[in-house]
Amino acid sequence: MPVSEGGLVARPVDPSDGIPPSRARRLLDVVGAAAGLVLLCVPMAVLYLLVRATSRGPGFFRQVRVGQGGRPFTMYKFRTMRRDAGGLTVTAEHDPRVTRLGRLLRKWSLDELPQLVNVLRGDMTLVGPRPETYELAVYYDPAHRWVFDHRPGMTGFAQVHLPDYDLLTPGREVDLAEYIERVVPTRAAIDALYLREPTLRATLRTLADTARLVLRLPLAPPPEVRAIVSGVTADAATPHAARAGVARSDAAETGDAPSHDTGSAVTGTPMVKVRRPAGDSGSAA
Repeated sequence: MPVSEGGLVARPVDPSDGIPPSRARRLLDVVGAAAGLVLLCVPMAVLYLLVRATSRGPGFFRQVRVGQGGRPFTMYKFRTMRRDAGGLTVTAEHDPRVTRLGRLLRKWSLDELPQLVNVLRGDMTLVGPRPETYELAVYYDPAHRWVFDHRPGMTGFAQVHLPDYDLLTPGREVDLAEYIERVVPTRAAIDALYLREPTLRATLRTLADTARLVLRLPLAPPPEVRAIVSGVTADAATPHAARAGVARSDAAETGDAPSHDTGSAVTGTPMVKVRRPAGDSGSAA
């Protein structure tokens, strides 16, 4: 049953079979993830040991996210935050909870490498919509919930061409309603440009664009993306070229995030400075 929270309506995320990637994309996922794990197993082991050695807590961060068809799965990352940092939600780019090593990992998106395991297992795909937390997913408008039909990706068309930060004024506190009403519709519209025809060629192009973004090489958004962004309030947009890495939507990384109930608003927060609607007494993870 829908629940109103400060003007937003929370609805359960109903599970379904969803829309799996094509055989060609799945083959690319398996080959790409397996090759990545083989080639990067030693560097990943070193990163794991460095995370353990430089701050208290586990080497991996685990959190339940919305998977294909709205079904839950556990997503893996290298932990980039201090274990005892608390649950306050702050601006991601200057989050004091992030460790020194964590900043480096995030800068080069190295903290995302453990998600290759998720891709190999079939929880995620290389290119797809951002894996959302259930706390945010329950507030999605029904018109945008189609993204939950698709398998979430390590990277994606919207993640590459319009990071969430580009829709929000840096350093300004943003309430949950603004995130749901501005970021989510824009991101869904951009993801639709890829998902309406997710060919192998389009997938490879998005992976190449992801590499360019991570390496800080020039990357101009396609005309279709610029057309969508032009409809967003001008004072909410910031230059794309100034942003680094892949946009995030993480809860506070203190090791393991709590288990999630797919039918309720649960722990997990976007990595932007979020002010909850009046009457919402929930706390960040």
